[in-house]
This record gives sequence, C-alpha cells and structure tokens, in this order.
Amino acid sequence: MKNQSVVIIGAGIAGLASAIRLKAKGFKVSVYEANSYPGGKLAAFSENGYRFDMGPSLFTMPQFVEDLFKVANVDISNYFQYKKKEVVCNYFYEDGTTFSAVADEKEFAKNAENTFNVKAEDLETYFKQSKRKYDLTASLFLEKSLHKFSTYFSKDTLKAIFNVGSLDIDTTLDAYNSKMLKDERLVQFFNRFATYNGSSPYQTPGIMSMIPHLEQYFGTYFPKGGMHSISMSLFQLAKDIGVDFYFNTKVERIITDKNKAIGIQISGEKVFSDIVVSNSDIVPTYRKLLKEEKAPEKILNQPRSSSALIFYWGIKKEFRQLDLHNIFFSEDYKTEFNYIFNRKEVHNDPTVYINITSKEEKGDAPESCENWFTMINVPSNTGQDWDKIIKQARENIIKKVSRLLKEDISKLIEFEAILDPRTIESKTQSYQGALYGASSNNKYAAFLRHPNFKSSIKNLYFCGGSVHPGGGIPLCLLSGKIVSDLIAKTN
Repeated sequence: MKNQSVVIIGAGIAGLASAIRLKAKGFKVSVYEANSYPGGKLAAFSENGYRFDMGPSLFTMPQFVEDLFKVANVDISNYFQYKKKEVVCNYFYEDGTTFSAVADEKEFAKNAENTFNVKAEDLETYFKQSKRKYDLTASLFLEKSLHKFSTYFSKDTLKAIFNVGSLDIDTTLDAYNSKMLKDERLVQFFNRFATYNGSSPYQTPGIMSMIPHLEQYFGTYFPKGGMHSISMSLFQLAKDIGVDFYFNTKVERIITDKNKAIGIQISGEKVFSDIVVSNSDIVPTYRKLLKEEKAPEKILNQPRSSSALIFYWGIKKEFRQLDLHNIFFSEDYKTEFNYIFNRKEVHNDPTVYINITSKEEKGDAPESCENWFTMINVPSNTGQDWDKIIKQARENIIKKVSRLLKEDISKLIEFEAILDPRTIESKTQSYQGALYGASSNNKYAAFLRHPNFKSSIKNLYFCGGSVHPGGGIPLCLLSGKIVSDLIAKTN
C-alpha cells in the first residue's frame, strides 16, 4: 500500500479530503487542478477593498473537517478556527413578519410560537422527527457506498428498512411540512431546506425534513477568515503532510488498459499511477476524460439541481448595518420553484438570500461598509438568455430588498461582480452550472447517483458533489472518506 500512487483530478473540497485521507493511509498522492487555486466552488476573491466568499455560505457539521486533521495527526488549531453562531439567519416576509432563527432548538420553538401560528411543542416534535430520520439513514445514505452489497448487511441498514414507513419517502417535503406546521410562513421556512441540495420542496421527498436537524442540532458556524478558509486550511494540511499539487494543469483523459485505470494524460503526455480518483463532475468526466468507455446514460441524464445567480455587492457607508445572514422570501414560493425546475426564466419576485460577513471579519470590507453575497436560486444552464435574465433579476432583487428594508439600496452599491450558471460551469466544470449535480427530486435519487467507483474499470474512483452521497460541504467531505475507505480495502 505505501508504495502505491494515486492521482486525483481536481482540488475541490472532496478532492482535498480524499488526498489527505489517502496520504495519511500511506499512499503517494498527487492532485492535478485546471484552475490556479484549490477549493472548487469554495473559493474567494478580493477587489476594491472588498473580500467575497464566492460559493457556499453556510458551514455546518465541522466535525467532518476536524476529522481530517485527526487522521493526519495534526493540531487543527494551527490551521483552522471557527465559532458557533447564536443566530443562524434572519427572515423577512412580505406581510411584514420578521423572524430571527436562533441555534438553540427550544428557544427557536418558543420564539416561533410568538411569531407564527404554531405551538412550541409541535416544533419540538418536528425537530425530534428530523433527528430520527437522520439517525436512521445517515450511516446508510451518507457514510457508506450505496453500491456495495456489504453496506446492506448491517444492523443500521436493517433498522432503517424496518422503519421505512416513518421516513416519509412517499410524500413531498411541502406536503409533510404543510401537515406538520399549518402556518404558510413556517411551511415556507422549512421548505427552504430543499434548496440545501438544489431541489424543489414540491418534488423532493419528505425524508428531506431531516436537513433542519443539521442546522438546529449540530449548529451553524463561521470560520475565521471566511468560508474560503475551509478549503485553504485543508490545502495547507495536505501540502504539509506531503501531497503534491499541480495547478493550471488540465487533465485531458483518464488512461485505461484492460479494464483498469493506469493514469492520466496531460498536454499529450502520460502520467502513470496505480489508482485514479476523479473529483471532476461526473458528466464531463465521462464526456471528456472517458470518451472511449461506455457511459451510464441513465445516470448522466438525470435532471440537474438548481444553480445560482449571485451578485457580489460592495455597499457604501451610508447604509445601516444588518445582522449576519439575512434571507428575504418571495410571496409565491411555489411559482418560483416551478420556474426553476421547468428551466424557465427567473420568477419576477424571487427569494433573495443575502450573506454579510464584514461584521464578522475585519478586512472583508472598507471601514463601515458591507460586502453582500446576494443570491437567488435559478435553473441550471440549458441555453437561456442569461444576459437578459441577469438584468431583469437585478432589477427585481433591488426592488424587493429596498421594499422590505424601506431604503433604496440601488444608490449604495459601489462595487458589483456577478456569478451565473455559465461562469459556474466554466470555472468549476459543473455540468450546466448545477450546484449539486443531479437534483434530489426523485425518491430514488440517492440510488441514481453515480457510485464512488466503477465496477467495470478497476482502480477508478469518483468523489465530489455530483456522485454519492451528494453536494454541499459535509457530503463532499464524506465522499472523500468513502473513496479513501474503498481504496484502502481493495489495495
């Protein structure tokens, strides 16, 4: 094992996690990245005195990051620090309702009782059921390969099967929330968690009501240095333990011989390796890197998750500062999601998510200014007129936010950069700019994701948000663990 070499295609968060774990297990690991930086979607940029995290803006389940430092036998405090948030986010509704979602479950339930038409004990029951669903399924759907028979011969799997009736897989998340919570504003609140894996609450199954458990039970956190510090700390850890990195290096194909992966090709030259791991999106992995292999068309043609349109705004000094993490809801949530998943243009009153970090981190914005990460959910890129959509969406967002805050923000924007599905696709190779690979709108979606290995090609593995177990920071980190465990068992 110690003499075996591994090449990893892509330095995204899953690629970094795989590299660290495999190096800690004694493999010789090299990572090849087309971009000039690590992190994939978990990147950042600075301009005109503002610093912006470009991608994910929510940090949950830090234990998965901590575990990487443990397996490397390195003190995490020398690389990465974070603090728990007391208020997760603030919600603004068109009817004037505002609600601060606190991290503590009991306090959340009590505050919600005073704001919405709900009893605190009903919310506590909701959270208990969310935890039960997570506890029943986490070891099966998140922590192991779904595509190995050994996964199904365990006590945890049998327990999940016997309790399948309580997982609400035959109803939608919206139907489940409507039954449990009644108040339309609160239903909309919990429907929003479908966006955490790029799905529609009107299509994804009710089992997804486990997602609030990740936020309310495990908590949300803010990393020192911003979200980008997650990827940068893992990159530094990987380098320090001996992983080799090659940036600005585009892999042209995965070399196979007699149904076995034996290396990669770069600029026409072959780089041989005992094991190959692709952290690239599964669709371009097959379409570009494995052209000679038969592609699993049913898997590759699964509907994509939602994408994002993000405006990075530098807000001038005159504006009163808001608390960190503000979310503004639309009046017609269902119409918005019909637009997104029918691949139409953006609804004219979209949900707007704004993340502000300047109060958390000095240097993220000039004195008394704020950096706004302003995002709406949009369809993945299938050839829409994005220039037209961006112009329309910008006008609608400014009108909506100004209306809810009772202040015209248009004159306060002194800096702007934009990220849309086209640029997400070009920068990260995410097919159609989808943030989470395939959507989870089908109750069998977990089984329809590509496995972390290819049974017909020995020594070829896959990690990242487009394969099992899914997208988002925690699942990508788990993807790296699954891959490293599979490799260690068979090599």
